Amino acid sequence: MHPAIPVRAMFNNPEGYNMEPNETKRYTALVTETRAALPTDEAAHHLSRAPQTLRLWACLENGPLRPIRVHGRLAWPVAELRRVLGVA
Repeated sequence: MHPAIPVRAMFNNPEGYNMEPNETKRYTALVTETRAALPTDEAAHHLSRAPQTLRLWACLENGPLRPIRVHGRLAWPVAELRRVLGVA
């Protein structure tokens, strides 16, 4: 049986818990992006928002851009991302 670890201790990472992602994800610059649409996590990165914010925009239909729904998944049009961000 493992001893209880206080929440504060978990966040201080005293026992070497790996709390960092295994690899750093590299994103293509929006100017050079060749895909027509991006998944939510990549679109959120370009907009400097949390992915959940974009999901909320899609659900409530109140954000600055609308996603395309493909087989139940959200895809964010690159052209619209460029328009919102003012990228040529």
